[in-house]
Amino acid sequence: MKGTIKAPLVIVGATGMVGTRVVAQAVAAGRRTIAVANDADALDRLQAAHGAGLTTLFADIRSDGDAADLATRLRALPGPAPGSVIAAIRGAAGSQRVLDAPADFLRRRLDEDLLPHLSIARHLLPLLATQPRAGYVLVGGPGADHPWSGYGHHSIGASALRMLARVLHEEARTLPVRVQMLAVDSPVRCDANAAHARAQWPDVDAIADHALRLVDGAANADVALVRFPIGAAVRPPGLSDDLDVGPCAPTHSHQTDASALLRRLATAASPQESRS
Repeated sequence: MKGTIKAPLVIVGATGMVGTRVVAQAVAAGRRTIAVANDADALDRLQAAHGAGLTTLFADIRSDGDAADLATRLRALPGPAPGSVIAAIRGAAGSQRVLDAPADFLRRRLDEDLLPHLSIARHLLPLLATQPRAGYVLVGGPGADHPWSGYGHHSIGASALRMLARVLHEEARTLPVRVQMLAVDSPVRCDANAAHARAQWPDVDAIADHALRLVDGAANADVALVRFPIGAAVRPPGLSDDLDVGPCAPTHSHQTDASALLRRLATAASPQESRS
């Protein structure tokens, strides 16, 4: 309807590599955008860069209570309730063999990489349900389909997160809210790794653009898990056509680990999956 104020987009993890680009594209398109992150300084920089087109909220989601508080603060903002959410969050990266670490190490990784996604979804999905055609997109990390040497704990967490996304996709139908995951499995090109990034690595802006298309229902609207393709023109033989939105890998050792992962990726997708 003409004159209607469009429901805002919430980006959780807005100061991360993908989140900052989603913010930039959303604000540039004239969308009402709410950036949520646990880095106050980075939020200040986002606000300075985008001005009045952006609302920022500091939130460190470590528990259900933190997510409930975020939902309360979002409800208190002037204007319509949010109509879409992109959650691009993950814990700190670190290289260590699962066999060499105590069980608490894996538990801590799940506490950072998996459970915040569940808490955020539990409290923001009911908020989205007040708006028509609401969308919720989780952005996944690398290593979910195959063990990532030295980062096995992240592979376990990423695999669990993909199943969580499938479960949420089914359960959220009753709200109704469309829940999807943008599933990615290899490094991306960014400023920090531009000097050594490989040809098949996507630009982070391409990932951000597709996340926005998903949350708007403009692509793969009925699929729980969407894999973002590299494209045949730049994909060397034997490599997966999935992409990664994980952290940049500026050091040689991380690049080597990423290359090993790429060599082990498979191209088969399950019936619940789509390659966009």
